[in-house]
Amino acid sequence: MTAPSSGLLSSADPALQDSLNQGLERVEERLREVVQSSHPLLTEAARHLVEAGGKRVRPLLALVAAQFGDPTRAEVVDAAVVVELTHLATLYHDDVMDEAPVRRGAASANTRWTNTVAILTGDYLFARASDLTAGLGTEATHLQSRTFARLVEGQIAETAGPVADEDPVAHHLAVLSDKTASLIATSARLGALMAGADRPVVEAVAEFGEVFGVAFQLSDDLIDVLSDTEQSGKTPGTDLREGIATLPVLLVRAGTDPGSVLLARLLDGDLSSDAALAEALRQLRAHEAMEQARERLQVYVDRAREIALSLPQGPAREALVALTDFVLARTG
Repeated sequence: MTAPSSGLLSSADPALQDSLNQGLERVEERLREVVQSSHPLLTEAARHLVEAGGKRVRPLLALVAAQFGDPTRAEVVDAAVVVELTHLATLYHDDVMDEAPVRRGAASANTRWTNTVAILTGDYLFARASDLTAGLGTEATHLQSRTFARLVEGQIAETAGPVADEDPVAHHLAVLSDKTASLIATSARLGALMAGADRPVVEAVAEFGEVFGVAFQLSDDLIDVLSDTEQSGKTPGTDLREGIATLPVLLVRAGTDPGSVLLARLLDGDLSSDAALAEALRQLRAHEAMEQARERLQVYVDRAREIALSLPQGPAREALVALTDFVLARTG
């Protein structure tokens, strides 16, 4: 079986690539094993997104971070499984909140079954992740629970929106830090921790994960505007049409010049027709907000690369640097 995320590090050291591929294959096997339930419907629903695939960014990062210690420890694979189970659980809940009909190219669980089944399946995956984490020790258990709290806080903050006088851009970045980057940081931390890496390395890879996580999501903000469906598989303007305020949109709204004001009005209007969405995308792509968003992304990418280069020299360090390059490359 080909490892789902092998393409993200296709230029990695061959020995490291082989180690990561083998690790990801074990993660896939373990995922299918631990979501098994005594109830057939729950097993089917839990396996729904597992078998839909994905980049497996979080387990990949856990496995890369483990290279700074002993990556052959059995706990490393379970750490990678924990973070992916947690991520998958949030997707089940997200689809209910967003009323999403499709996830990873397949019908979402709430569409295929019901909202109730989707919510309970997400809860079940959180429970399975917690059970695995308990076997990794007290520190891992505390880390998992605190990460779970940050995920919820990020979702609540996004739902509630900025408070009075809060900068919407700063609010957006804080949401990304909690809702996305917290689990990516935990992925790196758990991988290194379970591999027995030195404490300074554990802290450094966790900081890398936090910064990289924000950069990864900011690149998604840009991809929503810039994507070519044939090349990326993503439909451009999906977030725009759903009224999700990504970084470029927030930067347009922050502008006070006539062009920004008019564009903001268009972006906040009815984009349900293909013609209206196409016009909004055309104008947004030509607006200076796109370059401003790229500059923000570059700041995070540069910081992530700086952290990676502070780690012990070797293939794992180069792999982390390659991940920062990937974030930039995916935005074209």
